[in-house]
Amino acid sequence: MGVSVVDSSVAGLGGCPYAKGAGGNVSTEDVVYMLHGLGIETGVDLSKVIEAGEFICQALNRPTSSKVAQATSKSKPSLSTSD
Repeated sequence: MGVSVVDSSVAGLGGCPYAKGAGGNVSTEDVVYMLHGLGIETGVDLSKVIEAGEFICQALNRPTSSKVAQATSKSKPSLSTSD
């Protein structure tokens, strides 16, 4: 007994076009990160999921809704300030 399947979407892409204000789905990256943090083995390589999310978001020209992907992004905005 227990949960054996969790539905999610890479980069949180998707959602219902008929539900006004529907922001999308829960991101696979965030779910896998949470499960790993709880000590639950998933067999999922989180870095590969993040890489897949970056690829599809770039192809669709859409930002990811994954908080984990945003926090670990290689293309973080510059923190420098100009005087």
